[in-house]
Amino acid sequence: MLRIHQLFFLNVLGLFVAALFVASLISYFSLKSMIIHEGEERLIENINLLEPLLTSTNDFDRFVAQASGKTFLRVTIIDENGTVIAESDADKTTMESHLGRVEVMHAMTEPFGVSVRYSKTVKTDFIYVAHKIITPERTFYIRLAMSLDGVMKHFYALWIQLVGAFSVLIVIALIIAYNISKKARYDILQITRYLDEVSAKNYRAIIKPKYFREFLQISILLKNLVKKLHNRDKQKRKHTAKLRLINKQQNDILSAISHEFKNPIAAIMGYAETLHDDINIDPKIRQKFLDKILTNTHRVALMLDRLALSVKLENNDLSIKPTTFDIANICLDSISILQVKYPERSIRFEGSSKEIFADKTMLELVITNLIDNALKYSEEEVSVILTEDAVRIADKGIGIAPNELDKITSKFYRVQKNRWDNSMGLGLSIVSYILKLHDSALTIESIQGVGSTFGFSLVSMIDKKGKSKK
Repeated sequence: MLRIHQLFFLNVLGLFVAALFVASLISYFSLKSMIIHEGEERLIENINLLEPLLTSTNDFDRFVAQASGKTFLRVTIIDENGTVIAESDADKTTMESHLGRVEVMHAMTEPFGVSVRYSKTVKTDFIYVAHKIITPERTFYIRLAMSLDGVMKHFYALWIQLVGAFSVLIVIALIIAYNISKKARYDILQITRYLDEVSAKNYRAIIKPKYFREFLQISILLKNLVKKLHNRDKQKRKHTAKLRLINKQQNDILSAISHEFKNPIAAIMGYAETLHDDINIDPKIRQKFLDKILTNTHRVALMLDRLALSVKLENNDLSIKPTTFDIANICLDSISILQVKYPERSIRFEGSSKEIFADKTMLELVITNLIDNALKYSEEEVSVILTEDAVRIADKGIGIAPNELDKITSKFYRVQKNRWDNSMGLGLSIVSYILKLHDSALTIESIQGVGSTFGFSLVSMIDKKGKSKK
């Protein structure tokens, strides 16, 4: 299959060869007609010059000899009966009647009779022009003839020169066409290389067509297309990365669920098997084992609730149901619940009554999670501080490294990887989602070895309380 520049060159070559052929034919017939017409004009002009001389002489043989010698033309005198009475190039006695010659017949009714034909007498082609002359004494015809051999030699020489000029023009045109083809080949090669680079994912490749505006427009369209492909490729990579993250999170969920549920379920199974195998077990021990089973069952239920809540929050499937309530009472209720869970720990509350407009259940979950988190990662007293516009939970625990502050609110992330009593690492993730729903955000201040303070603003909830009253 031919390439575009080869097709271009061959088409131009074919076009110019066809043009030369047609031009040669046209010039051939045009020049031939023109030269014959000029010959006819020359013969007519000579007849007009010879006519006055011919009417003043009676020696026609001498006249035709002298006229032929001066004009280099064949001269014939024919009487009105068609008999040749004088001939410069042949024996008149052997010549038949010329009354039926075309040029003579035309001269009878027209000023000049013209014909081009082959002469059997002289054995060559001639241009004949005849003219009728009428004198008081007689009527006769003068006929001049010009051999086409000389005329055609002149014609062929001129025609060959013209064809040569056409050939030179064709050579020049082909050189120009070759240069254009070469430039087109260069621009096409630039586009081809660019497409090869793009196919190899090199979206920064450069395309620089130099010669043709059309290729420049194509290159601009290609750059725009490649830009779109690059953006789509980036989106595809992002989507793939997101899918990988989702898969990783799903694996983390399975791993966390497996590990988190392992201990309480193992405890439940252990206590239940002991009670099942020993019917006569001491009632106090039985009660203690039942309490352990109940505690671990509540723990599993809490884990499931937190996991379900986190999924709903992430999928925006959960909507808040705000009411007006005292946040101080929520703090005290959360402290009371956790004090039972951690009877040996000290939880201190500082603050006074403060009404807000929010989802009471969700805010209770937030405060409970933050206090529970502080108790897990500290051994000393935990403080719950309620100010005019914020809630803060402070501990004197291990603290958090600066490089982990931005990560601890991520799902399944733990500061201490070897501790698995952190409700699958969902606590702070749930807190962040709930606070976001309330137009607030979790703030964290921490110094390693000193302690951490977790808090959130109540400004938006206080403002909404005022608007709800209106």
